[in-house]
Amino acid sequence: MIRAHVDTFTENRRLLFSIAYEILGSVADTEDVLHDSYLRWREVDLALIENPRAYLAQIVTRQALGVLRAAARRREDYIGQWLPEPLATEADGGVEHVLAGEAVSTAMLLVLETLTPVQRAVFVLREVFAFDYPEIAAAVDRSEAAVRQLNQRARNRVHAARHTAIATPAQAQAVVEKFSIAAATGDVQALMDVLAPEVVFLGDGGGVVNTVRRPVRGQDKVARLVIGLLAKGQRLGVLGAHLGIYNAMPTILATVDGVLDQVTSIEVTDGLVTAIYSMRNPEKLSAVRIPPLRDTPPLDPAPSTR
Repeated sequence: MIRAHVDTFTENRRLLFSIAYEILGSVADTEDVLHDSYLRWREVDLALIENPRAYLAQIVTRQALGVLRAAARRREDYIGQWLPEPLATEADGGVEHVLAGEAVSTAMLLVLETLTPVQRAVFVLREVFAFDYPEIAAAVDRSEAAVRQLNQRARNRVHAARHTAIATPAQAQAVVEKFSIAAATGDVQALMDVLAPEVVFLGDGGGVVNTVRRPVRGQDKVARLVIGLLAKGQRLGVLGAHLGIYNAMPTILATVDGVLDQVTSIEVTDGLVTAIYSMRNPEKLSAVRIPPLRDTPPLDPAPSTR
C-alpha cells in the first residue's frame, strides 16, 4: 500500500510543486509543504479516492494556504522589498515543475501578493492549472458559487495590473545582450536606450545584505544605479556572470570570487527592459545552483565618461 502512495505522489509531484510555488513564491516553503502533504497523503485510504490528482492538489493547497497566511504576517515586518524566491524555468534548472511563461514571472507573482490568500489559491488553481470549480471549492473549503466570485475578483485585479505580456527569453535575448554590454562598459546612454521610460529596479536583500530598499524608477536613475552597482561589485573581487532563465526571464547569476552574490532577472516588454529584479537575500539564494556551462568572461566595467 505504501508503494502505491509513493508512486501516485511521485507521478504528481511536478504539478504539486508548481501549485505550491505559485501560491507561496518560495522554493523552500514549497518543499516543506510537499513534505507535510506527503505525510498526510500516506494516511489516506486510496480505495476511497476517486481522483488522486485532485485530492493531492487539495492537500497541497490547504497546506500552502496555512503557510501563506503565516508568511503574510512575517512579510509585514520584512525589511525592504520582498521578491519571490528565484525559480529556474529551463530544463536543466535542477527543480522539476510544470511552470513556464507569464504565470511564473516575478511581476505576476508580485501581483498575486496583492490578493487575499484564498483569492490567490483559487486564481492559481483555475487560471494557471485549469482545475474545475467543484475541485477548487473542495480545496479551499468554499461553495462553488463563492469560488466563482473569488476567481472573478482575482482575475479583474490581475488583468488590471498585467495588461501586457512580457517577452519570452528568446524574444528578449537581443535586448538583454545590449543591456549587458552597456552595463559592463559603463555606457549610461546606451543603457538608457534599452530601458523603458517607466523601468523599475527592485532589490531584495532581506535586511541581511545591502540593496535598494525602495523601488528605483526611470531610465536615468536605473541606468546609473546598475552601472554603479556593477562598479562597486568589481571592487569586492573577481566578478563572474552565468546565464540562466529564472521565472521565465533571462537572468544573470553574478558571482564574486566564485561565490554566488545575486540573481538578477531582466523583464523585457515590447523590445525594452521594463523591470530588473535583483535577488541578494542569502536565504533565497541557498537553493540556486550556479550553472556549470554557458559562463561569460569575468566582468570588467570601464568607468563611465558620461
